Amino acid sequence: MRVVSGTARGCKLQPVPGMNTRPTTDRVKENVFNLIQDHVRGARVLDLFAGTGQLGIEALSRGAQHCDFVEHNKTAYNIVCKNTETARVADRAGLHRAEADAFVSHAAKRGYDLIFLDPPYGGRILENALLQIETFDILSTNGIIICESAVEDRFAHGFETLRERRYGATLITVLRLRDGGTDE
Repeated sequence: MRVVSGTARGCKLQPVPGMNTRPTTDRVKENVFNLIQDHVRGARVLDLFAGTGQLGIEALSRGAQHCDFVEHNKTAYNIVCKNTETARVADRAGLHRAEADAFVSHAAKRGYDLIFLDPPYGGRILENALLQIETFDILSTNGIIICESAVEDRFAHGFETLRERRYGATLITVLRLRDGGTDE
């Protein structure tokens, strides 16, 4: 697992020991960033189920302004801390050891331009996270959400689907506010 592009290109990231995390493959990560490249530079990013932190680190390496990494598992959280240091992006990283729903409920309204959601596959975790994001209105008006799920996972949401791409057993879904959002 490595940083694909940007200032930390080639930097090797540490995996989380054990079988409880499923890191995004370099191939999928590279394709995801090709899909969203126009949304990264200067973005305020949320990596909500950070795991190793590789998606947020990749965004920071490619010019994102700041990334909040949220991970509740202590071992994974410690890996995120190490990986942000190794990739030399810790100065633009907010590290939060918290449950996703607790973090989202206190996040700034319309605070994020780019949100990565890569929770464990199956169940309702992804759907619940999307409901929380919508309820607490933390996606900026022109922001996007990148969801990684198993192809067979189905999840309801109140967002507009911009793109869906399948990579083997993985489905990447890019979402945004319906009608591009509204400013009040």
